[in-house]
Amino acid sequence: MTAPVAQARVAVGARAAWLSVGGLGLSALVWGLSWWPVRHAQALGVQPLWTTALIYAPGAALVLLLRPAALGQWLRSRDLLLVALAAGGANACFNLGVASGDVVRVVLLFYMMPVWATLLARWLLAERIGAAGWMRLLLALAGALIVLWPAGGGLPLPRSAADWLGLAGGAFFALDNVMLRRGAQAPASARMLAMFAGGLVCGALLALLLQGLGVAPALPSPRADWGVPVLLLGLAMVAGSYGLQYGAARLPAALTAVVMMLEIVFASLSSAWLGAGHLGARAWVGGGLIAAGVLLGALAEAAAEGRAASHDVAPGARHNDVLPGRAPAARGSPR
Repeated sequence: MTAPVAQARVAVGARAAWLSVGGLGLSALVWGLSWWPVRHAQALGVQPLWTTALIYAPGAALVLLLRPAALGQWLRSRDLLLVALAAGGANACFNLGVASGDVVRVVLLFYMMPVWATLLARWLLAERIGAAGWMRLLLALAGALIVLWPAGGGLPLPRSAADWLGLAGGAFFALDNVMLRRGAQAPASARMLAMFAGGLVCGALLALLLQGLGVAPALPSPRADWGVPVLLLGLAMVAGSYGLQYGAARLPAALTAVVMMLEIVFASLSSAWLGAGHLGARAWVGGGLIAAGVLLGALAEAAAEGRAASHDVAPGARHNDVLPGRAPAARGSPR
């Protein structure tokens, strides 16, 4: 190989690495700031469940436009129907939580997801937990207890509906991840449609249910003051999902997890700055322990992938190029 060719390949590799990190950073930024349009629309009379449905409509429409066959593939798969239900539940709980409670607490409790994912994988996929797995669980649980510990003493239990919604959202998100792994043989476009359509359908159905019960308002007539931010968020979700899939397909799992943890940073700092969350000492310490559990899990996954690759992948093999609707699922669902 000549020196100019080698230098060109290094330059292309470096550019791809920066693009991958940028894609992951964009994804983390979108999800980390997604709480604001939800609260903004709610202040203007749009129930968060309607917002949930509306922000996932562009993604579902794009997948159907590019891969029409994905609809039948999704509807014929029991695993992908459960993916849609879990993705819809995760997004509905998260958006209801950040709309009604302390954003920092809701985000941190949502990231208890690895605890539920480990337990669900043991139950549904018969995966061994092992000593390292139990350590990750204990770290995340310790972090949650610190976040939940009342300032005036008492039991470290959820104190509000928003706390419960954060925990429930993480549990649904964990189920989404586990079911995606069980349904990994399905086409990627069908998996993407299941995740986007889950947010759309579950959000709309729950909004209609609460509206019928008289406990939530109907969707107001479209107006620019709330419609434009919600539409922009929906388009940003599509871009963030593509950025995630692009980056996760090209970077090690551990690095992907590190970059994606910026979501917690963006959500915490932005909500504290705008008065929608409290970033105290307990949030820092508890959040650090929860993040440590997530990162240790990513490192373990990366080590397992490395061992598998050493046996199954020929030297010099490359990831396939990632196209919208064809990317492998990473981080579970667009959220």
